[in-house]
Amino acid sequence: MRIAVSSTGMDLDSEVDPRFGRCAYFLIVNPDDMTFEAIENESMSLGGGAGIQSGQFIASKGAKVVITGNVGPNASRTLNAAGIDVIVGVSGPIREAIERYKRGELAASDQANVPDHYGMGMGGGQSASPGGGMGMGRGMGMGRGMGMGRGMGRGMGRGMGMGMQGGYGPNQATPPSPPDQDVKALKEEAKALRDQLNSILSRIKDLEK
Repeated sequence: MRIAVSSTGMDLDSEVDPRFGRCAYFLIVNPDDMTFEAIENESMSLGGGAGIQSGQFIASKGAKVVITGNVGPNASRTLNAAGIDVIVGVSGPIREAIERYKRGELAASDQANVPDHYGMGMGGGQSASPGGGMGMGRGMGMGRGMGMGRGMGRGMGRGMGMGMQGGYGPNQATPPSPPDQDVKALKEEAKALRDQLNSILSRIKDLEK
């Protein structure tokens, strides 16, 4: 069996990338002996359809399981149609994620956990961070706690968690970023959140017509 993991780097000690369709790399891992293949994600910079293309690529590699942080509706449908189990909400080192899967601690889901186009415009903040994406789980909790509706809560929460730079996740050991980098990251978060909010409000108006 082969497991595909969205990755910020090219080895098992890299962090799980919170984005599926627009992750930096895919690691295709054999959990029996932990051998793996690292592949750069060519769909990372696509303006649209990244989830579908990434899902089709993973299916072509013969993976039966996907481990990632977040997956949108299009990617979820593509992976489900290919008979691939999708495990979301995972963060931390890939090696640790694989071990958790082998111990039966990770359960598959057939539902998307973020809106369409999640991760667009987030590449800079992700790559500039010393250890990859930080605080993804906290971001999800923040979004759900805002009480602003299912889609909006998840979109905003994920964006806020994604933008946390400097090693605040539970598995990070890197020191905090300098204040000027934090300010820049927060400004980028705010812009991304405004864009997400405007997109959600536009969709609400369309649905109410």
